[in-house]
Amino acid sequence: MLEVNERGISIAEAAEHTGVSVHTLRYYERAGLVVTTVDRTAGGRRRYRKLDLDWIKICTRFRATGMPIRTIRRYAELVTAGRGNEKDRLELLETHRAEILTQLAQLTESLELIDHKIDVYRGRMQAGDADQLWAPRPDEG
Repeated sequence: MLEVNERGISIAEAAEHTGVSVHTLRYYERAGLVVTTVDRTAGGRRRYRKLDLDWIKICTRFRATGMPIRTIRRYAELVTAGRGNEKDRLELLETHRAEILTQLAQLTESLELIDHKIDVYRGRMQAGDADQLWAPRPDEG
């Protein structure tokens, strides 16, 4: 595990630590998703601190759930603005959670169909009549 010291780590090390590409790290900054200003060396090279890396991991998790960039940006803006907007943050997160729960229900229903089809195929293969399963045929005629 990479240790982040008080001077921070390079963008390549940050990419390795967070599991996202250097390009993605730069994009997150340009898109306004990072809540802090990433430190720079005297030569202008980025230096990521633990807080930056923790926040990037949050953004990555949000993206993995399908949260749109504009919503992550809005959340970052609220966090950056500081105290007093907790109700707005909570509402944003609860709205996204409800969307995820809907997606999970749809995925669960789809998974149940797939499991049923697997059971049918396994049963037919064990019975030795899998070749009798329905298959579409072009119209003759």
